[in-house]
Amino acid sequence: METTPLADQLRPKTIDEFIGQSHLVGKGMPLKRMIEEKKLVSMIFWGPPGSGKTTLAKLMAQNLAANFYYLSAVSAGKKEVREIVDKTKKTNKEHNLYSSEKSSEKERKRTVLFLDEIHRFNKLQQDYLLPYVEDGTLVLIGATTENPSFEVNSALLSRCRVYVLKALETEEIATIIERAVKFAGLKIAGKAKDFLSQLSNGDARIAIGVIEISKEIFGTSPKKKTIALSDIKDILQKKTLLYDKYADQHYDTISAFIKSMRASNVDAALYYLARMVESGEDPLFIARRMVIFASEDIGLAVPTALVVANEVFRACEVIGYPECQINLAHGVAYLCSCKKNRSAYDAYFKALEDVRQYGNLPIPLKIRNAPTKLMKELGYSKGYEMYAKESFLPDKLKGKKYF
Repeated sequence: METTPLADQLRPKTIDEFIGQSHLVGKGMPLKRMIEEKKLVSMIFWGPPGSGKTTLAKLMAQNLAANFYYLSAVSAGKKEVREIVDKTKKTNKEHNLYSSEKSSEKERKRTVLFLDEIHRFNKLQQDYLLPYVEDGTLVLIGATTENPSFEVNSALLSRCRVYVLKALETEEIATIIERAVKFAGLKIAGKAKDFLSQLSNGDARIAIGVIEISKEIFGTSPKKKTIALSDIKDILQKKTLLYDKYADQHYDTISAFIKSMRASNVDAALYYLARMVESGEDPLFIARRMVIFASEDIGLAVPTALVVANEVFRACEVIGYPECQINLAHGVAYLCSCKKNRSAYDAYFKALEDVRQYGNLPIPLKIRNAPTKLMKELGYSKGYEMYAKESFLPDKLKGKKYF
């Protein structure tokens, strides 16, 4: 029985099979040239999860037939690095004993240390790597999802080239899904593939993971070989809370309470408040819903409604029953009487729809923070003007209006 994760089985064997990061591995691009020229230097891959950092490192080491070691900075430390260094030095020494001085350097295998989540190494651990990177004992390839300008020591950073990887495009994820499905001996419906491509948010591992689970669920059944949209949703569904029948009254009452305040019906709102108080409902639960209501339904019409609602919540915390029922009544009457404006609430959820549909679209370079030299060289904050009238939305959403 195959126990190797599907993601590992699918890893490309050559750089030409690699999907994505065309700005690095496309024709004439830096990593492509490095592979063609059989060169390798210490470097750091900075990019989101599932963008191909580990795969690229393995391909580059494989291209030079180098000794490849994988460490995760989450669980490894100086001890594991020292073991690799000692093994490398021993191998190099033995090689030099039996090879001519002229050919030893050319024939000797390089040692590549791939350090995943390098930002998890502390300063001392990173400093420990320095001499071995500097003298060529190790070719370090670090991978991080965090900005290396902040997370990697400047001394180590200066000895490494930094390459920025991007989240995979929807079309690239779709290609990976097609490969994974074929490899797993399955098929996938068009809508299911489109849905999974979008939902993966540029992370190939999410897409491959769903295919892998599908394969396990379907097993060897000859009747079920095509992954449908409903299958994807079942696999990805979020856990929801279940309530027994006695909870219906609880949620029906709070619903009636909110709807009454929304309609500015003070009498009905106070009535449902009294029912909840009399039944022993937690006053903080009621007050919390009032704080939400102040922003959701009143919003910009009366901005100070949020201040009042927060003070009611605080009063309930400090005073408690029975007296805090008066604070609740005071707050309810006030919120009911306020004008209502849901523009901020509606605008936010329109924006949220785009976030969920398109994932983490690249932020325009001109409005990214640029506190370090590296980030400035990459074009961060270039051309930014404080009071510019242009849209600061990602390119795919330019001109979109939510509010």
